[in-house]
Amino acid sequence: MLHLTGITPALSPTARAASTHALRLARERETTVCLDVNHRSRLWTADQASAVLRDGIPYVDILSSSTDGLSLCLPPGSPANITAQAGQLPAAGVTEIVVKLGPDGAISYTHPQPHPANQRPCHPHHAIDGSLHQPAVPVQAVDPMGAGDAFVAGYLSTLLDGEGVVGRLERGVTTGAFAVTSPGDWKGAPTRAELHLLGAPPGTVVR
Repeated sequence: MLHLTGITPALSPTARAASTHALRLARERETTVCLDVNHRSRLWTADQASAVLRDGIPYVDILSSSTDGLSLCLPPGSPANITAQAGQLPAAGVTEIVVKLGPDGAISYTHPQPHPANQRPCHPHHAIDGSLHQPAVPVQAVDPMGAGDAFVAGYLSTLLDGEGVVGRLERGVTTGAFAVTSPGDWKGAPTRAELHLLGAPPGTVVR
């Protein structure tokens, strides 16, 4: 798997060229590509970001974004509604769009795949339109820094474990919740053995 964010191509022309080259190599080698939009207005304008991101979309399999990032991946004049925006991306080859909703959790839009008549869909929890919402894990937030990155780390690690969208979203909101319970952008990152701790009852002793 290749995972890129919109921060890298914003850093310099050479970083942008390296990102583009990596995308092309991944496609040639049939490697799954995940792109997290992660727009930073201090690094480049929305117009600059949109021009580069739209060029990269045909190489992307999984697109991750906050609610205000999907529009950067679409042509000007695209609808403002998130579901409508997500519906336009499969035509460019994106098979899965994951939108991070902060305290409201996350939602995944998957491009419907045809199934043989004798087989059931991959997961019974998928809605007809291919969307699935996962509420956030309720925690006492200390610092929101790094929550989005932590979500994507949890989501992709579950994908690499071979689990479906439901499991990916569940781990994503869990790792995101861990991130906001500690100061800094990585100090709260859990190990796999610690993933269950947010559900432990008050007073649980951990040694």
